[in-house]
Amino acid sequence: MTDASPGPQPLPDRAADTSAERPWPVRLLSTKIRDYVARMSPVWVEGQVVEHTYRRTSGMQFVTLRDTDVEASLPVHMLTRAFDGLDARPEVGQHVVVQAKPEFWVKTGRMSLRASTIRQVGVGELLARIEQLRRVLAAEGLFDADRKRPLPFLPAVVGLVCGRESKAEHDVVVNARARWPQVRFEIREVAVQGVNAVREVCEAITELDDRPDVDVIVVARGGGSVEDLLPFSNETLVRAAAACRTPLVSAIGHETDTPLVDLVADYRASTPTDAAKRVVPDVGEERHRVVQARQRLRQGVTALLDREQRGLDAVRSRPVLRHPLTMVEAREDEVAQHLRRARHRLDAALLKGSGEIGRLAAQVRTLSPASTLDRGYAVVQRGDGAVVRASDDVAAGDEVHVRLAAGTLDATVARTSPR
Repeated sequence: MTDASPGPQPLPDRAADTSAERPWPVRLLSTKIRDYVARMSPVWVEGQVVEHTYRRTSGMQFVTLRDTDVEASLPVHMLTRAFDGLDARPEVGQHVVVQAKPEFWVKTGRMSLRASTIRQVGVGELLARIEQLRRVLAAEGLFDADRKRPLPFLPAVVGLVCGRESKAEHDVVVNARARWPQVRFEIREVAVQGVNAVREVCEAITELDDRPDVDVIVVARGGGSVEDLLPFSNETLVRAAAACRTPLVSAIGHETDTPLVDLVADYRASTPTDAAKRVVPDVGEERHRVVQARQRLRQGVTALLDREQRGLDAVRSRPVLRHPLTMVEAREDEVAQHLRRARHRLDAALLKGSGEIGRLAAQVRTLSPASTLDRGYAVVQRGDGAVVRASDDVAAGDEVHVRLAAGTLDATVARTSPR
């Protein structure tokens, strides 16, 4: 008796129960995704029409809807009779809102939206959204004046972001080179309206900002409708401009147009021509200023020299400098008088001193022992040199030394007697 072979294993009901041994086939996964999507409610979706070709004989119209901030898009299909019943047919580049039911196609594995109505976003609603975004960015400080950086006086290289073969490019380049022929440009021609404008302008700003030789960046575009200028109020583009480290000049539309990128730029030019005049100086005007500065400098130096010369002349005209020996001669006479007085007083002092010395010398001679000796007196000294003043100072037989007025003699004491 043989064992019965096991039959096929049932497939898991849930995705969490699948394994390498018990996987779902593609058809089952696609079916489950279709069933899940089919249970979704109709949804309102906003986006920009990037692709549409009206086919009158087709029973279905196809539109591609893309998000304006990121590279995300979905196909939209709608019955032609419902499409023809719209108040206004959507055109490529327009912002629309679509009420649609998501559908998933099993065979192709694609998601699409089956639209029941398509509505254009009005200008008033777009402006209201821009105003709301403006308030949000202003609250973050992106428009603050202290974030604005000064533009370089003489940029060697100007980065220019503009449309392809646009008049804005011509206005900036021609006017800038007319003012300063040596200026160089790094030009990035991009889409300045439509679905690719935000991405291409952001990429161009980032690329130029990364170049160390670019001193200033100009984003320029001619005038247009509110819808045409919408990319320059897009949050992604505005934040890319705010993050730019290189000074940024915005020249979008006409003077009355104020997209949000104008508010975050370091300088807002009313027109592309105004931007050219702002980023480079006028060589003729600068040369004229140099000439004026040199003239003012020369006049200032000349005036200073004249003033100092007049002061020097005034000093030299004073008597003390006209006859500089006058003071010396007066002082010379004073010195001579003082010398004469000094000599006179010195002579008087010497004469007086000489008389005083003579008087003192006479006194000294009178009191001198020599005068006493001259009168016949003698000085007797013992052998040890002591003067003999009394007979008791010597004894008979002592040797004595006798000093006379003229000469000396030695003697021997024969005898002594008291007084």
